[in-house]
Amino acid sequence: MNQAYKGTPFDLTGRVVLISGATGLLGKEFALAAASAGAHLVMGDLNISKLESLKSEIASASPDTQTWVQVLDVTDADSCRSIAQLCEARFNRIDAVVHSAAIDPKFEQGSDTSRFSKFTELPRELWEASLDVNLTGAFLFAQATCKVMEKSGKGSVIFLGSNYGLVGPDQRIYKKAGQEHQTYKPAVYSVCKAGLLGLTKFLAAYYMNTSIRINMLTPSGVWNQHDDEFANNYSSRTILGRMSEKNEYRGAIIFLASDASSYMTGANLVIDGGWTAL
Repeated sequence: MNQAYKGTPFDLTGRVVLISGATGLLGKEFALAAASAGAHLVMGDLNISKLESLKSEIASASPDTQTWVQVLDVTDADSCRSIAQLCEARFNRIDAVVHSAAIDPKFEQGSDTSRFSKFTELPRELWEASLDVNLTGAFLFAQATCKVMEKSGKGSVIFLGSNYGLVGPDQRIYKKAGQEHQTYKPAVYSVCKAGLLGLTKFLAAYYMNTSIRINMLTPSGVWNQHDDEFANNYSSRTILGRMSEKNEYRGAIIFLASDASSYMTGANLVIDGGWTAL
């Protein structure tokens, strides 16, 4: 039985938490965190086999957690409505939403970075694909889930930001020794993350005088088997001198989803190792 947060403001016992992008690097951590605080979970992502695997892992770690999984495409309004309706059918409410579904250009070893060599040559289809998932997807998912929350007049919505939505990318960290052409973090990533912050503030203001709260969690670079050159370049740009570990955001999600953050809305919780403090 989950007891770690029992009787504290962080207690999520019996709360219903809906997570998009649940099988992603951070989405999985968010699911495990919410379950550890006693929440019941509804998890969506594109790959059903990964969802079922995560469901089994959560059942082993938190056997009292009720977990439902469903394929979710956040670019499809019907898919967003369907998973919101699943929450309503099974639990009659949604208490918290963690929107972590996203696409992100990767720079890990072996990835194709040729598409990101020049701003002036970024293909339009890559720009539009990112906007479709990262901004329009957030809009559609918020519409579907907030419609359910409006019935109870309360709930917590958490968007996932980035330090690159607050400051411009330091393109120097993507330069590799011997690389003929500079690789860039594309403009659309910063645009999407900045746009999500705008959506956060808009929705917080829109739900004024209700108990529906809208906030953003902004992480920084999360270590994910990066090559040493990139990891060292990135780490040197932070005050703490390292990339973050994926489990270091668990506490933040529990805080934002729970009553511990009951007086917080329209805010951005930045956990970036000090990147944006410099």
